[in-house]
Amino acid sequence: MKKIISYNVNGIRAAMSKGLCDWMLKVQPDILCVQELKAMQDQVDVSFFEKEGYHHYWFPAEKKGYSGVAIFTRVKPDHVEYGSGIPDSDSEGRVIRADFGDVSVMSIYAPSGSSGEERQAFKMEWLASFGPYIKKLRKKRPNLILAGDFNICHRAIDIHNPVSNANSSGFLPEEREWMEGFINQEMVDTFRHFNKEPHQYTWWSFRANARSKNLGWRIDYQIATRSLESSLKRSVLLPDARHSDHCPVVLEVDF
Repeated sequence: MKKIISYNVNGIRAAMSKGLCDWMLKVQPDILCVQELKAMQDQVDVSFFEKEGYHHYWFPAEKKGYSGVAIFTRVKPDHVEYGSGIPDSDSEGRVIRADFGDVSVMSIYAPSGSSGEERQAFKMEWLASFGPYIKKLRKKRPNLILAGDFNICHRAIDIHNPVSNANSSGFLPEEREWMEGFINQEMVDTFRHFNKEPHQYTWWSFRANARSKNLGWRIDYQIATRSLESSLKRSVLLPDARHSDHCPVVLEVDF
């Protein structure tokens, strides 16, 4: 059994200053997929991870203090693939993959479109290229776990106020349509596979006391290929972990 955790830390240095390492000691992930590093590896004291037996693989953005993904794993992977081969995505450090036997775990950070039309257009272009990239990858690596921040609420149940957010980036009809189509290609939204209840979120605005009121969005996922469905054992959110404006998504899987 492996415990895989996906966590947008909104800056790994900031998260470590808020107790991320102590939290890892308590929760004991076998594989931790991190998004929004906002740091290069040489800017971070990695001694804790190495002392605790984690192999760590970083794919930061070229722009300092921005984006970036990483994988921390107690089991050494057979191979690590940095990037997706899509230049505009790879320069922003958005995809990293670790292969363990016939299963691959990916840490993914999809672009946000909330800062304006230009980034929303980039987000839609990114999504349009990411789908075919995964489709092609599955021919070579059919058993995938995509852990990350997709910056999309899939359905109305995944956002605290679907009516007032109908025109908000992250809940636009075209984004939700993309997510629906993506999951329908023999994929499993592992959290919803086990949990159908409303009011389950992974991100809260820093504004208006949103987190204490649980006015959130579920934009962080662990999406598995249908081929792994029988191996999925449990998925939960950990909203009490407060090292970021996101919370961790846990998947327990037998592989």
